[in-house]
Amino acid sequence: MFRASRPLLQAIRQTTNIAGLHPHPDPIPALTTTYERTLKMLENIPASSVYRQGTEALTQRKLDIVKSANGDAVKAEKGLDEGLIEQAIKVAQDELRLVAKMIEWKAWEPLEERAPPGQWQYFEHTSTKEV
Repeated sequence: MFRASRPLLQAIRQTTNIAGLHPHPDPIPALTTTYERTLKMLENIPASSVYRQGTEALTQRKLDIVKSANGDAVKAEKGLDEGLIEQAIKVAQDELRLVAKMIEWKAWEPLEERAPPGQWQYFEHTSTKEV
C-alpha cells in the first residue's frame, strides 16, 4: 500500500479545486518575496501613517509565519489561516498592488478641500426617551 506524506501530496497536487486558481509550483519563495517587496514599498509611506503601521505589522507577522514554516507549504497554510497557500499568495499580491496605489494617491496627506460639516459623522448619540 502506498502512503503519501503531506509534503508529497502538496508536491503532486494537481488542482486547488477553486476555479481560476491553479496550484503554484513553488509557493513559499513566491510568498516570501511578495511580503518582502510589500515591506520595502511601505518604506515610501510616512511612518506616522496608520495604513503603513497596520500593514507593516500584519505583513511582518505573515512573513515570520512563512519563514518559520521552513519550506513546508502545509504548515504555512495552517499558520496563515487564509485557506490554501495559493489564496495567501493572491492576498499578498493584492496588498502589494494596494500599497502602490496608496503611494500614488498619497492617502496620508490632508484633504485638498475641507470636508463639509457633518461629513464624517455617521451616527450621533441621541438620548432615548420613551413616548
